[in-house]
Amino acid sequence: MYALNQKIKFAVVGCGHIGKRHAEMILRNPEAELVALIDIKDCSSLKIDQFNVPFFQSLEEFLSSEIPVDVINIATPNGYHASQALKCLEARKNVVIEKPLALTKLDAEKVIYKALQVNKQVFAVMQNRYSPPSVWIKEVVDSGILGNIYMVQLNCYWNRDNRYYTKDSWHGTKDLDGGTLFTQFSHFIDIMYWLFGDLKNTQTKFADFNHKGLTDFEDSGFISFDLERGGMGCINYSTSVWNENLESSMTIIAENGSVKIGGQYMDKVEYCQIKDYTMPQLAPTNPGNDYGAYKGSAQNHHYVIENVVDTLKDKCSITTNALEGLKVVEIIERIYATNPSNKKHIKELSNHSEIERLAVTAKMF
Repeated sequence: MYALNQKIKFAVVGCGHIGKRHAEMILRNPEAELVALIDIKDCSSLKIDQFNVPFFQSLEEFLSSEIPVDVINIATPNGYHASQALKCLEARKNVVIEKPLALTKLDAEKVIYKALQVNKQVFAVMQNRYSPPSVWIKEVVDSGILGNIYMVQLNCYWNRDNRYYTKDSWHGTKDLDGGTLFTQFSHFIDIMYWLFGDLKNTQTKFADFNHKGLTDFEDSGFISFDLERGGMGCINYSTSVWNENLESSMTIIAENGSVKIGGQYMDKVEYCQIKDYTMPQLAPTNPGNDYGAYKGSAQNHHYVIENVVDTLKDKCSITTNALEGLKVVEIIERIYATNPSNKKHIKELSNHSEIERLAVTAKMF
């Protein structure tokens, strides 16, 4: 238990764009303290002097330094998330894991088991849940005012080309990136699951239009499915859009109305007609991440850090717990499993319900 006036000590592993954002949000939080940064690259090449904290070139080196730390934020390439989380948990540290939690359900389950064994928290980063349109549509769906859900369509059309998939980058590799749905669009699959539950009876079609030689996987896909709570849906996605991102949008057709949330990052309510309902004025949405030519999800990482601090001080519960992070991994894994060329990468366990029971028993989440 942490005292209300105690600062929560953070270290960040991975000093790329997202890792630097984690570090900056930690510095901005008056109840948090940044104690170290970790990256395999040389410090001089990372442009991190402004953080003015000790720097280490390996997680092992940092853990052996015995610098006091409460939480380790993992913002490294996707393929390292699970193994690094296990090392941190073994050292009895809480962890914040950037999306995705892991690249396989098996690895995500290993992280959860270890967290239960050492009684530490695992925070899965899905910051798009904090955007005003997401908060609003969650309240609308949960209230039941839409009635029965008939159809949901998620469109994600982005640009990722050789400016992003460079030869010296982990982006585009099967082992470290994992696939378009893991790296680019897992945030939106998380929103779909958060609102409507699991996907059933999934059918897919994948294509690689203009990324041959750039990536180890598809750049486009159609996914159709039934929703666990009723209705049907589809996800249409591509990173083959020329020059810049086009849109990330969700359209909901329901018994008592229709809604469309659009914009480049699903950050604007473009249409709302619901029976006997007046839409409230929403707070402004933070702008999308700017990676030079590339932009991504909304800048809501400060909410993530706030939630970590408040959870550890027993002021609230985790916004996106490890089981939800695991579920997003499992959904993506099932989607990719429909492609015969991906089946060798898919590993399934049959004891998910046992994990849920253990999690409740341990009061971890």
